[in-house]
Amino acid sequence: MDATIAIGLEDVEAAPSVVAIGFFDGVHRGHQSLIARTLKIASERDARAVVVTFDRHPMEVVNPGARPPLLMTLEQRLAALAAQDVDLVVALPFDDSLRHLSPVDFVDHVLAGPLQATHVVVGANFRFGHKAAGDVTTLADLGPAFDFTSEAVTLLEMDEVVVSSTEIRGAIERGDVVQAGRWLGRPYVLEGIVVRGDQRGRQLGFPTANMQVDPRAAVPSNGVYAGRFGLPDGTWQPCAISVGTNPTFSGVTSLRVEAYLLDFDGDLYGIEAGVQFTHRLRDEVRFDSVDALVEQMHADVARTRELLAD
Repeated sequence: MDATIAIGLEDVEAAPSVVAIGFFDGVHRGHQSLIARTLKIASERDARAVVVTFDRHPMEVVNPGARPPLLMTLEQRLAALAAQDVDLVVALPFDDSLRHLSPVDFVDHVLAGPLQATHVVVGANFRFGHKAAGDVTTLADLGPAFDFTSEAVTLLEMDEVVVSSTEIRGAIERGDVVQAGRWLGRPYVLEGIVVRGDQRGRQLGFPTANMQVDPRAAVPSNGVYAGRFGLPDGTWQPCAISVGTNPTFSGVTSLRVEAYLLDFDGDLYGIEAGVQFTHRLRDEVRFDSVDALVEQMHADVARTRELLAD
């Protein structure tokens, strides 16, 4: 059964719950292990399995200039959390009211009430309450007063690195989409709306879907990638992806994310789509001639076919 998704707690039905709390950007392998622990305890206690997240990154309210690029939109994150077999996903509006709650008031507002938390699962680096005054020790100390137990899950390590949203953002910003996908447990997906570009790719024989992406999103470093484009029918079409400013041509200053779909002919304008990044092919290069660029594009497409062959 699909999880229920709620924005805020107002309409949440009261029931005993085992609750996981976090921002969960990326819903990566570390998050998945924490949620798996939540599911196990919920099953043992015959309680509802709940994930609590926030509708925006806390830094967007506390210090907007320090907000990191995001691995997922809110919609992506809620869908990914709901796919973890939990019963309920709650997105709390992170506003000034929530921001200024003390740790005890945060527990009273979020974990008591309709969630009726009997057990709370968090990451070992979890902080909560005004000015992040509360930590896992605070949570454990508050548990008896609110009739819940809690545990801090050791952060997952892979490749001698603690898997975190920060590490994954760094990999993406370096263009290391293979490593990012390994830590995520799936290819990194950038979502956006297909808009009209300058039609230059079509003139060169490589019509591209020009993606208008959320300015808050983490975008792979400039270069050419192999990946897949999500079509409205739910299928994923192999594609070569260019990220950058098209330096061979003058006059382009804004970042472009463009996907050339292999063996596809159709109108994509206006659709909301996702692009999976599976491999980095090369750096962005300024070519001395259009012919040299076209020759390289043919090579990029051939390499994409090789990498994505079933």
